[in-house]
Amino acid sequence: MKNKFELLFITLGLLSLLGGLFFGVVASLQFVFPDFLQSIPFYKTRPLHVSLVVAWIFLASIGGIYYYIPSQFGIKLYSKTMSVLHFIVFLITGIVIIIAYLMGKFGGREYWEFPPILAIPIIISWLLFGWNYFKTAFKITSEWPVYMWMWATGILFFLFTFSEAYVWMLPKIKENVIKEIAMQWKAYGALVGSWNMLVYGTAIFLMEKIKNDKSIGKSKIAFLAYFLGLTNLMFGWAHHIYNVPTAQWIRYVAYIISMTELILLAKIIYNWKKSVQESLKDFHVLPFKFLVASDVWIFLNLTLALMLSVPIINVYTHGTHITVAHAMGSTIGINTMILLASCLFLIDNYIQSKYSKIELKLIKIGYYAFNISLLIFWSSLIIAGIIKGVGIVKNGKGFQEVMNDIQPVMSVFSISGILLFLSLLMILLPPLKKSIRFLFNK
Repeated sequence: MKNKFELLFITLGLLSLLGGLFFGVVASLQFVFPDFLQSIPFYKTRPLHVSLVVAWIFLASIGGIYYYIPSQFGIKLYSKTMSVLHFIVFLITGIVIIIAYLMGKFGGREYWEFPPILAIPIIISWLLFGWNYFKTAFKITSEWPVYMWMWATGILFFLFTFSEAYVWMLPKIKENVIKEIAMQWKAYGALVGSWNMLVYGTAIFLMEKIKNDKSIGKSKIAFLAYFLGLTNLMFGWAHHIYNVPTAQWIRYVAYIISMTELILLAKIIYNWKKSVQESLKDFHVLPFKFLVASDVWIFLNLTLALMLSVPIINVYTHGTHITVAHAMGSTIGINTMILLASCLFLIDNYIQSKYSKIELKLIKIGYYAFNISLLIFWSSLIIAGIIKGVGIVKNGKGFQEVMNDIQPVMSVFSISGILLFLSLLMILLPPLKKSIRFLFNK
């Protein structure tokens, strides 16, 4: 186990992704058909879906970081024992959280709906990870590439924002509804920025390895993207609290910072036009396909995010399915595509065995089916959000009336969710089979 811990993180992450999408499909069907699978009702399937998908992001990112740093820089990880302990704490805590949800034991907020006491082992696991990372990273004598800074930032800011997400437990915050909501939404907005650092750092690392070009991680545009992401992590969260009666200057600052992402959007469009022909040359490389897909989803979701950051539009969209579309576009379209690329790359390098022709064909069909299903899934949420926002804000309709209006769109949403899950199975079964065989046969 000690010599395979990176693969344990990756394998558990892939299983978490499958579990998260499974419960997501069940939750979407329950949304349309309230009597579906009442043994695990919606109030349980939703947090199961969210927690498992968040666990996937962390497990895949962490497993990659543990593997990539020693292999890239030719140094030993500070402590493999600490990494194994990290995995054990993560696994046990995850199992307890799932059991708590199934038993109906809650008590937390938003992403962390489990009993707050379980935040303690999560903090411990991240302290183990952080200590191991920095003790290893400080062995590197050369200039750090941008992904090392991104990973370091992601670890530190996760510890800060995760702790901040629990300030609602303090009496002075808990007694004030406005303060509690503002702090919750602020913490979760910044929290997403912290794990994005882990994911985007992984993306830049993969681009270096696939292109065999170490200048990518030290380029000016890479560090510009890092500082822009860091600025948004630290200050851009405030567009999440437009509807909370807070100070006006906070809203203005958030709006301006969110709009700075236009720089990144313009650069993405420019690079996309410039590199399409070059990208096609590498499209046969399996991880590269998923990085290309993530680039498309960055463009789509950033466009949506910029629209949501405009206050007058935010009035209509806040709390509607458009917000969910933004979250799904980020989590599945961007983060999952990047991390799937990382997992496929890592498993191939770790195990050094080729897929059969049938397995490769299965993954490629799943890749196209997954992206098409996700586009339908994402678009249906946006359409449902527009109908709901206009119905409530402009036409003054009641909640139930609006929910009846979006029912046909949500049926399309549920069907596309099922297709999304099935196509993911096609992608994941070959690498999971390879990984599990390696873990248990050697």
